Amino acid sequence: MKKVWVINSSPLIVLGKISQLSLLLKLAEEVVVPEGVAAEVGRGPDGDPARIWLEAEGSNFVRMVGEPDPTVATWDLGLGESHLLSWALLHKGCEAIVDDRAARNCARSLGIPVVGTLGVLLLAKRNALLPRIAPVLQQMSDSGFRIKSHVAAHLLRIADEG
Repeated sequence: MKKVWVINSSPLIVLGKISQLSLLLKLAEEVVVPEGVAAEVGRGPDGDPARIWLEAEGSNFVRMVGEPDPTVATWDLGLGESHLLSWALLHKGCEAIVDDRAARNCARSLGIPVVGTLGVLLLAKRNALLPRIAPVLQQMSDSGFRIKSHVAAHLLRIADEG
């Protein structure tokens, strides 16, 4: 089955800040950035790598969504998360790449598979796209991405680095 990832703004922003946006394109056969996500990223600072990517190469991955699915709308999520999950509901078999807890809970309740940014890194290591995760976690932390120490330790154990 074709691996299709629909991406939320936080994973785009953090992967952009650490120069790892290419992992998305290497790990999934199709990448979708819903219009609401693109709009959120587009409101970021001018020099933001994810914004720059979306204005160039990434514009090829932006998809129109329209009104959020009514079931998703009841969760009162942001526009990006609502578009992300509405797209995933309409396109069965895709995975939502999202870190937001409420959006992840909504996705799970709707039967949408979820992977977070840290899961993307683990997949990248398992596919020999990253030699080690520890330095990447440090880059993420340095760029402002909050990772609880017990979560980082668990990820490093799973990745055979700790």
